[in-house]
Amino acid sequence: MDPTTLVPNNSLLTATPEEGRQLAVKMSRLIVKATQPDAQKREQLRDVYANDAGLLLAVTHTVAIEFATIAAANNYWK
Repeated sequence: MDPTTLVPNNSLLTATPEEGRQLAVKMSRLIVKATQPDAQKREQLRDVYANDAGLLLAVTHTVAIEFATIAAANNYWK
């Protein structure tokens, strides 16, 4: 695995749920980059998942899991 930082700023703490959601999307993208470090290959694969409803749903699931983790780390912004 390349040395990509998978948790930006080494923290899951955010000021708002919106920032938490943005962090979840960023972290999901970073895991794709870490899993497939070849930028050209990632670009080639975009057309595949962009046209596959099942793969797009898998992306939303990944973001949802990241967001749930971030929300818990932030005590659900209470």
